[in-house]
Amino acid sequence: MAIDGLIILDNAGRVIAQSGFHSFPAAYPLLHIDALNNALANASRSDDVDPVLYVPGINLDTPSACCHVKRGDLRYLCPVSGDVDPLYAFAFLQTFVDILHEYFGHVSAETLKENFDVVYQLLEETLDAGGHPLTTSPNALRDIVLPPTLLHKVLSVAGVSGLATSSANSHPFASPIPWRKAGVRYNNNEIFFDVVETLDAIVNKNGTTAVSSVWGRVESNCKLSGTPDLLLTFSNASTLNDCSFHPCVRLQRWSRDKVLSFVPPDGKFKLMEYRYTPVSASSLNQVSVPFILRPAVKVEDHGGSIEVVLSSRLTTRTMENVFVELYLGEGATGASCLASHNASWSFNPRTLSLVWELKTVVPSASYTLRGTFTSSNEMPRPSRAFRVRFEIPQHNFSALKIEQLKLTGETYKPYKGMRGNSLGDIEWRW
Repeated sequence: MAIDGLIILDNAGRVIAQSGFHSFPAAYPLLHIDALNNALANASRSDDVDPVLYVPGINLDTPSACCHVKRGDLRYLCPVSGDVDPLYAFAFLQTFVDILHEYFGHVSAETLKENFDVVYQLLEETLDAGGHPLTTSPNALRDIVLPPTLLHKVLSVAGVSGLATSSANSHPFASPIPWRKAGVRYNNNEIFFDVVETLDAIVNKNGTTAVSSVWGRVESNCKLSGTPDLLLTFSNASTLNDCSFHPCVRLQRWSRDKVLSFVPPDGKFKLMEYRYTPVSASSLNQVSVPFILRPAVKVEDHGGSIEVVLSSRLTTRTMENVFVELYLGEGATGASCLASHNASWSFNPRTLSLVWELKTVVPSASYTLRGTFTSSNEMPRPSRAFRVRFEIPQHNFSALKIEQLKLTGETYKPYKGMRGNSLGDIEWRW
């Protein structure tokens, strides 16, 4: 199972960088770029394009597929041929995007063009000539491909490339642990955990939750000296299912005792992902949606009227960055609305959607949006569901907490910190 290569396109469909494709004809990557650009041009919305596209070959007996994702303003393409699972390609694409964020922070077309040499080296190191993922650990990559800094750029321009080394005694793969550097030292030994959970739910028009699920991830920032061996215990680990882990985690220990035993990488990394299953909920294991939406949409000739009331079910927490979105259908030309509590609204002519934005929704409060919309179609067909996105800082649906953190292999006592954050993406039908 191998990947043919990787291509990065800007928002205009032009190539920023691509791997070598040494085993393929020169026209092979161009076929995939044209296939994606043509699919985007023929689609009414970019989201309607399938993530896997059939690409006819130069010879009719050698077809292939183009797996692609969009992150920000950039598109990442993975051409594959033969018997290859598309999820394999998508997993590599996401890993490469994460590596770019580790190196550059904000990733844009300008950033990649300014650091083209680093991007090209990353393409060569993360994917070998046979199309198999090679080195994808950021800690190992930093010893091979130096992250871009002002000093390295100045030395490169001056032609003094020999001075641009990470350290005098640092060698690639010098550590016996591939995800952790050797000889790491910090004045303050500390490790932080961010627990981010996302609630996905569909609510019927009578306000009953049809289906809901909570997916979470534990992201860590490790600043510990030496080679620490950690044992992390959660307060309610039995409610975590369908878990996936960083390679540093010992799977047998989790399967037996529901504790995390691992030697952490240095710096930021994703420790685990999971699905939360409540034990005290209803028979359907539903997680309650933290708000109530009362929509009233009336469709008339060439338009209609909208009235939406949003009320918080929370008693102590404040929801932030709440977006209520309704697709007004093909032919929508505009909207005129009035929002309470100085909230803002907008009509997006590109997506034909009405968006109601609330910076904060305080506990037990209600907010209202009233207005009308117009359409060039005689009988508009708006979406039969609102999309509501929100954020609740310092909160977790699972109430996941660290019960204990033990360290062996080193003599210091580390400082540990944990914070939670909840997100939501709700489809509320009317």
